[in-house]
Amino acid sequence: MNIIEINNLTKYYGKSRGIIDLNLEVKKGEILGFIGPNGAGKSTTIRLLLNFIFPTSGSAKILGKDIIKHTKEIRRQVGYVPSEVDYYSDLTASEMLQYSSRFYDRSYPEKIADLSDRLELDLDKKKVESLSHGTRKKLAIIQALIHNPELLILDEPTGGLDPLVQKVFFEILKEEQDKGATVFFSSHILTEVQKICDRVAIIKDGTIVKVENIDNLVEDTFKNIRIEFDGNEGIDFDLPGIIQKETSDKIVKLLYNGDINLLLARLSEINLKNLWIEEPSLEEIFMHYYHR
Repeated sequence: MNIIEINNLTKYYGKSRGIIDLNLEVKKGEILGFIGPNGAGKSTTIRLLLNFIFPTSGSAKILGKDIIKHTKEIRRQVGYVPSEVDYYSDLTASEMLQYSSRFYDRSYPEKIADLSDRLELDLDKKKVESLSHGTRKKLAIIQALIHNPELLILDEPTGGLDPLVQKVFFEILKEEQDKGATVFFSSHILTEVQKICDRVAIIKDGTIVKVENIDNLVEDTFKNIRIEFDGNEGIDFDLPGIIQKETSDKIVKLLYNGDINLLLARLSEINLKNLWIEEPSLEEIFMHYYHR
C-alpha cells in the first residue's frame, strides 16, 4: 500500500521553477529520504502535499485521499515538522502543546511527558519567544508526534538539534515506524539520511533523478577503489565504468560503477603494491548524480 502517491506534480512561481512533473510513491511503514540541496524543490513538494500552496498541474494523494479535496481529513492523520519553526510567542511549550492537542479532540499528557523528557524539553519555564532554534525544533517534533499520526512529514527536522538529541530523535522515529507509521524525511544532510532511511529519492532541479533502496544504492552499484602501483606504468589506468578518477604520485582513486570482474582482470596485468575496495558514502553517490 502506498501512503503517498504523487503524479506529474508541477509548481511554477510565475516563471520560476518549483517542481516539474514530479512522480513518487512512498510505501506504508517505510522511512523515505527525500534529498537534494537547497532550491532543489524539497520544501515546495512538502508544501504542495500539505495543501499550503496549490499545484500548477498534476495531482497527489495521501492515505488514498486527494491532497486538495480532503485536506482536513489528511491533516488529522499527519504529523509535520517544518524547517523553520514559528509559534505563538507568548505561550509556554506546555501551553502550545495543549493548544495543539485540541485540534485532535483530546489531550495526550502521557505522550507529551514522555517525549519532552526524552528530548530534554522543559515545558513550563520559558515563553516560546525566548526559546532557541534547537529548542523550538524539539517542540515541533513533539507536536508532530503527540496524536500518533499515520504519516510523518519532516522538513530538515534535525536543524538546531545537538548530536545526542539527534540520536534520541532517530530512536523515536524507528519506534514510530515499528508501530506502523510512515516517514517522509526531507534533508540535505546525507549522513543522517543514510543512517535512518530505508529508501532515498534524489531530487535535482525540481525533478526526481533517482529512487533506490539505500543498501542497493551504496553496496551493489558503486565502489570506491584505491590502487597503489609498484611502478609508474599503471598511472594512466582506465576502464569503462570509471565515474571519477583522482591521481597522485603512485596512487589512483576511483569511483567505479562497472563490472568488478573486468576491473580485477585489468588490474592483474599491472604490478600492484596495494589495492583497497570499499563502499562509497551516500554523499559520494549523491554528488555523482548531481554532477552527471
